[in-house]
Amino acid sequence: MMNSVLVQELGLTYPIFQGGMAWVSDAALAAAVSNAGGLGIISAMNLDAEYLRGQIQKCRTLTDKPFGVNVMLMSPHVQEVAQVCAQEAPAVVTTGAGLPNQYMKPWLEAGIRVIPVVPSTAMAKLVERAGAYAVIAEGGESGGHVGDLSTITLVPQVVDAVSIPVIAAGGIADGRGAAVAFMLGAVGVQCGTVFLCAEECTVHDNYKQKVLAARDIDTIVTGKRLGHAVRSIRNPFTKRYAKQEYNPQCTDDELEALGVGALRKAAVEGDLDNGCFLAGQAAAMVHAIRPAKEIIETMFTQAEQLLKGAPAWVK
Repeated sequence: MMNSVLVQELGLTYPIFQGGMAWVSDAALAAAVSNAGGLGIISAMNLDAEYLRGQIQKCRTLTDKPFGVNVMLMSPHVQEVAQVCAQEAPAVVTTGAGLPNQYMKPWLEAGIRVIPVVPSTAMAKLVERAGAYAVIAEGGESGGHVGDLSTITLVPQVVDAVSIPVIAAGGIADGRGAAVAFMLGAVGVQCGTVFLCAEECTVHDNYKQKVLAARDIDTIVTGKRLGHAVRSIRNPFTKRYAKQEYNPQCTDDELEALGVGALRKAAVEGDLDNGCFLAGQAAAMVHAIRPAKEIIETMFTQAEQLLKGAPAWVK
């Protein structure tokens, strides 16, 4: 069994978080991951507070284990969503797409452990000073919003920069990735892409099939021109978007409008031509639709075997 502060202090069996993926990470998936011994996370995405409240309450009917909420700080409903988190008090709040400092005081007062996703050491230091319990150092291999640094370079630098626990994310889909994360100084991992193909994930089956069919070179990063780069699986939508991103005749507003609703079209409607199928580079390592419990147990069985075998490399 893996020994980690996340296991000891959060009441987990395995030191793994399921990523907060918009239109994917709902109560059903979060509860399945928590019941399997990890930390399931509900995505508040861009929807209003009542959606989130309903998902939290539903999750509590499906599991008695700890779970978390991911708050997307660019959401137009972030103020009210932040209030719901303080009122409902999930075990953990993770945040993305910005600095959460202005929302942290009521969360901390409610006994919530705040764990922001960070793409750099500078942001890690800022949220540590604001009272974050831990940080998720997410490399550019991940799906969705990405930074520039790779996981293998970002994680050890963040570990050196802060005194709070660091969780590694980006490109981790099996026990090999988890073992690397621990060797880099992380106390746990966060995975998103591999859970897209969990049996309990309610995303459209076309989305799951896109992940299963992905090759190593089948993801692309778009949106850098607008300052919020995202990684997704190549398809007709990404081809059109990438073309317009480098078209000087296309304004920023027009480019922004091109992506509106594209993730929902992928996740909910399964639109293969017009949907944006967010996924990380580890998509090519996902080969089957499996229960969340099997995904987690297989990952940590492999990680433990690898870490126990490490002395074989040292004379």
